[in-house]
Amino acid sequence: MKNLLLSLVFISFLATNPSFSQTNPVLKFFPEGTTLHGNIPYQGDTLKKHLLDIYLPPNAKGNIPLVIWVHGGGWLSNDKYADMGYMKETIARIMNEGYALASIDYRFSTQAVFPAQMLDCNAAVSYLFENADKYGFDTEKVTLMGFSAGGHLASMLGLSKNQNVEAFFLPGTNRNFKFKAVVDFYGPADLTLFPGAVDPKSPEGLLIGAAPLDRPDLAKAASPVAYVDGNDPPFLIIHGEKDDLVSPRQSQLLNSWLKVKGVETELIVVKDAPHFGPMFDVEEIRNSVFSFLEKHLK
Repeated sequence: MKNLLLSLVFISFLATNPSFSQTNPVLKFFPEGTTLHGNIPYQGDTLKKHLLDIYLPPNAKGNIPLVIWVHGGGWLSNDKYADMGYMKETIARIMNEGYALASIDYRFSTQAVFPAQMLDCNAAVSYLFENADKYGFDTEKVTLMGFSAGGHLASMLGLSKNQNVEAFFLPGTNRNFKFKAVVDFYGPADLTLFPGAVDPKSPEGLLIGAAPLDRPDLAKAASPVAYVDGNDPPFLIIHGEKDDLVSPRQSQLLNSWLKVKGVETELIVVKDAPHFGPMFDVEEIRNSVFSFLEKHLK
């Protein structure tokens, strides 16, 4: 019953967390002078979930470090505007400090099971690298930033890239890219650790098409901890102490695996913080994030 209640709370959050129209309502969070390239079809098709937005900072002059934003929503809700509403100060600072930002959409688990989400994310990254000259990106200074399910996908992208996992790439997409760093906000690290891992209808069950504990092979393939090795980029992991949807143990486990493999990593547990919200957009956290970005991207 407890697992069911947690799932219902999770789905309720997903339903009430703003999922905006394609008119880009979050542009108001960006500084005046921000340049928007909106609703770019990164797959060259007409699928709504194959779109991305690019925001260029005021007075951008090329060779801009890039932050790739991956939204949360349990792999089954929200869009490329999600998480920006409670991270608006972070968004403004990204622009003011001269970073470009690309926010990507990807297919929901209710549309296609894993690894569809990785295929989409890698295709979006491929587009960004292929068009770096057009938008002025510095391809040597690219980081990933994700929230919840987006933290999971950002971690998967960063950890699996150097292993060149065939199942995560569409034919013809550019694989010649690398990430300088990953910022993971409260993302799942091991799908079998969820209370709902026995339930095929849980968010993590829907992602892989089966209860994770019934199909540990599929769960492992979709778990970031399975891809940790010594060639991975540096990680900054941020998690709420009182997160009752994605346990802090998920981030503690990922952080420990990274340390074991000799990867630079830092875990920040935000005291009394829940799964998401404005407690992650306070000055102390922002300073940690931007010190990390400054170190690895500038």
